Amino acid sequence: MTTAPPRPDSPYQSYVYAYPHKTAYRPLPERPPLRELWAGEPQHALSLYVHIPFCEVRCGFCNLFTRIGSPEGLTTAYLDALERQATVVRAALDDGARFALAAFGGGTPTHLTAAELERLCDIAERRMGADLRAIPLSVEASPATATADRLEVLAARGTTRLSLGVQSFDDAEARSAVRPQKRAEVEAALGRIRAAGFPVLNIDLIYGIDGQTEASWLRSLDTALAWQPEELYLYPLYVRPLTGLARRGEQESASAWDARRLALYRAGRDHLLAHGYQQVSMRMFRRTASPQAGASEYACQTDGMVGLGCGARSYTSQLHYSFDYAVNATEVRGIIDEYVATEDFRHAEVGHRMDGAEPRRRHLVQSLLQAEGMPLADYRARFGSSPAEDFPAELAAFAERGWLAEGDAASLRLSPEGLAHSDAVGPLLFSPEVRALMAAYEAK
Repeated sequence: MTTAPPRPDSPYQSYVYAYPHKTAYRPLPERPPLRELWAGEPQHALSLYVHIPFCEVRCGFCNLFTRIGSPEGLTTAYLDALERQATVVRAALDDGARFALAAFGGGTPTHLTAAELERLCDIAERRMGADLRAIPLSVEASPATATADRLEVLAARGTTRLSLGVQSFDDAEARSAVRPQKRAEVEAALGRIRAAGFPVLNIDLIYGIDGQTEASWLRSLDTALAWQPEELYLYPLYVRPLTGLARRGEQESASAWDARRLALYRAGRDHLLAHGYQQVSMRMFRRTASPQAGASEYACQTDGMVGLGCGARSYTSQLHYSFDYAVNATEVRGIIDEYVATEDFRHAEVGHRMDGAEPRRRHLVQSLLQAEGMPLADYRARFGSSPAEDFPAELAAFAERGWLAEGDAASLRLSPEGLAHSDAVGPLLFSPEVRALMAAYEAK
């Protein structure tokens, strides 16, 4: 693995799960009131995301907004702040605002105790008005915190999807990724999750770990398949600034690591396709005929998202906003302490304006990186133009590289090779302004 910046022709530029990236956010001097931001926004099918920034350990690859452990009283104080924020945010929404889906992420939401998870669900339901038993609810967990009492709470409160971060079933690979866990502990956690009866089990796995081979990678996949998960996410390993793996230094040339990750991706993809899974995106695979965890009425390209907790983003059509972002442990603790002490949550503090062509770029990124692609009629109905008219240079470059599927006049889709290069496709669609902001961002 390497800590150097990705090569210009690397298939692994960055994981694009949202546009623009948080490193393009900046402080908003005007501090717009939330009530003004949400006025006039469609609110019939919102998404609710709640961020819990605590973990029992920080994995070597992790650059998420989270801190290790929680001193006595901190989780209570955090939930207190979450409740204050939820009360203010709900007041900024229309009376008829409705949530179509919800997710608890982090960090590790199951770092909270069973009683604290009950309170978290109460905040989502009683303060925000999200009916968790009537809409899809996804919750992230780790093997060590997937205890029977916590799972019982989550199942009773309507969780439809439980996502377990496993990364590898090989103990040596887990140690190499600085994720101290034993396979026996992981399998015990999976047993408890299956016993709790969640409709959808997702297992996260990582490829590209130092010492990992195609044989060991396929063994991990087969171990996961034995549990018949409804979903599997296959993540390429990234070594990002300020993470534990970055501090180790280079151990493999960039070109060799790229080639190894690409080979492991293809082996994993083909293995899952041969075992009854369909590919949803570069990372996501769903077992054929299994229930979908998402809400079909919610469209990430157009519908808004309400984020609660520091580390959570919110999306309106005009502004994406959040709180400050950091990876360094000291900086993260400071941001959490500031959040816990906050009494006034009526304003957006940090964000990025979605003006000009940015909504078009976001729509294209959010659609094209899905295996099913983007219906051209949807794009034209929203923007009155076609992607070929708006982004001729980018799409021509994709076609030249063989990244676009041919023969479908109704939609724009990536080819299998294009899907394999999703982490290069996404960044190539970023605007010059977003690129400049991300380049100027000082990691902390």
